[in-house]
Amino acid sequence: MDISDWRQKIDELDVEIVRLINKRAEAARAIGELKKTADLPVYEPRREQEVFDRVREANPGPLADAELLHVYERIIDVMRTLQRRDL
Repeated sequence: MDISDWRQKIDELDVEIVRLINKRAEAARAIGELKKTADLPVYEPRREQEVFDRVREANPGPLADAELLHVYERIIDVMRTLQRRDL
């Protein structure tokens, strides 16, 4: 494959990533509503650690765990913002 083929592949993957992030946001929004009803905090460090542990276990590379966790820290931060915004 040449560079244009790889770029096309990345473009296709980006579309799928956007779809999946939005599905995750839908789930986070639903959880946020349940937290509101149950008077639970948006920020749950234990749950976030579970997510990070699961991501680390699922990571086959080539990204190092620390690099992938950096991405997930941002995703989770955005999801928390979404939950707070919808409260």
